[in-house]
Amino acid sequence: MSVPFTVIVPARFGSSRFPGKPLARLGGKPMLLHTCDCARASGASTVAVATDDARIAAVAEDAGLQCLMTSPDHQSGTDRLAEAAVMLGLDDDEIVVNLQGDEPLMPPAHVRLTADLLGLHPAADVSTLVLPLDTAVELHDPNAVKAVVDGNGYALYFSRAPIPWDRDFGGRPPADRRGWLRHLGIYGYRVGFLKRYPSLSTPAIERTESLEQLRVLWHGYRIITATVEQGAGPGVDTPDDLQRVEALLRDSG
Repeated sequence: MSVPFTVIVPARFGSSRFPGKPLARLGGKPMLLHTCDCARASGASTVAVATDDARIAAVAEDAGLQCLMTSPDHQSGTDRLAEAAVMLGLDDDEIVVNLQGDEPLMPPAHVRLTADLLGLHPAADVSTLVLPLDTAVELHDPNAVKAVVDGNGYALYFSRAPIPWDRDFGGRPPADRRGWLRHLGIYGYRVGFLKRYPSLSTPAIERTESLEQLRVLWHGYRIITATVEQGAGPGVDTPDDLQRVEALLRDSG
C-alpha cells in the first residue's frame, strides 16, 4: 500500500566530531545532496531540508530544494522535524519520513517502505526499519542499536546493550541463528504525533541509553517496524567515515 509522503532532511552545521558535515564533499558534491537524491528517488511528494545554518540553506536552494530555516535551539532532530512539519502546513494525518543528512547511501526503497508502513498499520504512530544481526561484534557494539519486536512487528524496546541476552551462549548469537535485530536510523511519523512530540517529557531510559525513540515507547505510543535484508551503508559521523563512503561510491560507480 503506497501512500503519499514528505521527506524532511534535518541538517546541522555544528557537529562536535565533524563540523560542517552536511557540506563535506562526497563524489564531487556536498554529502547533503546525495542524501536528498535518495529522498527524491523514493517517490516522495515533497523533499525539504530543515536547517539552522545559512550555508546549508544556500547549498540546498542552489540545488533546487525547498529549505526551511528552523530554530538553532532544538535538542534533537525530531524537534527540528516537528517545527519543519508545521512550517510546511502539513495536516495531522499526513506522513513525514525523517532521513538524516549523514545517510547518503540509504536505499530509496527503504525510505518508501518506512512511509508505507504507516499506511499499512493505522494503529502505529511511528515507523522504522530493522536488519538481522548475527555477529558477536555488532551485538556487543554500543553504536549498533539493537531492537526487540513483538509478533506483529511492533517495537518492544531498543538498546545499545546486547538484547535479547542469550543465557546459554553468553550473549553471542550462534552462527545458525538470526534472532537479533539491529535498528536502522530512519523514521516515519504521522504529523499529528510529530506535533505532540516536543511536549513529551524525557524519561530516564532515554537519558540512560541516549536513544530518542525510547521516549515514544515510554509515553505509550507505538512504533511499527519492518525487517529488511539490505543495510543502508555506513552513515557519516567522522572524516574517516566520509572516506569509507567515498570508496564505496567509487566501487559502485
